[in-house]
Amino acid sequence: MHSVFRLLLSLSLAVLLSGCGYNAIQQKEEAVNAGWSEVINQYQRRADLIPNLVNTVQGYASHERQVLTDVTNARARVGQIQVNADDQASLQQFQQAQGELGSALSRLLVVAENYPNLKSDQAFRDLQAQLEGTENRITTARGRYIQLVQDYNTTIRSFPQLITAKLFGYRVKPNFTVENVSTISTAPRVQFPAPANTPPGA
Repeated sequence: MHSVFRLLLSLSLAVLLSGCGYNAIQQKEEAVNAGWSEVINQYQRRADLIPNLVNTVQGYASHERQVLTDVTNARARVGQIQVNADDQASLQQFQQAQGELGSALSRLLVVAENYPNLKSDQAFRDLQAQLEGTENRITTARGRYIQLVQDYNTTIRSFPQLITAKLFGYRVKPNFTVENVSTISTAPRVQFPAPANTPPGA
């Protein structure tokens, strides 16, 4: 009799929790976690390409040390960040570091435009194509993650899921933001030194 009562109580709780959106919250949180894993996966793919890219550019433009150093240092800073996607400050720090790395990479590719031999190198072209593909994947993964977080946040702030979320400690998750639109929409400026054999005033 006691076991039957417990079974009925368990079934009643299951129905109650399901009706209050508990299962939906679980599913949406898992989707957010999976989306975040894909974002990290694509950022890691970009980081893995950078050493080969730097080495290839260095073979043709070794004196562009500052640009090469900036890329290497930016990659190192990204690797040192232990990001927690549920913490707004941590996510902003991660986003800022990734933005600095992206900016450094853009400057590196602009520098490469000044070296015809480098531009024609097959290894460099392959790396550039992989990097461009990775940037597209990052954009796609981030866009999907933003939508998943929005969906999750909307769910736990809606009635009756709001009650369930409060009871079980589910909170609104932070999302990616654009801190400085003018910075990311402006191409990096790179000034090249004049060739050594250029006559004065030319």
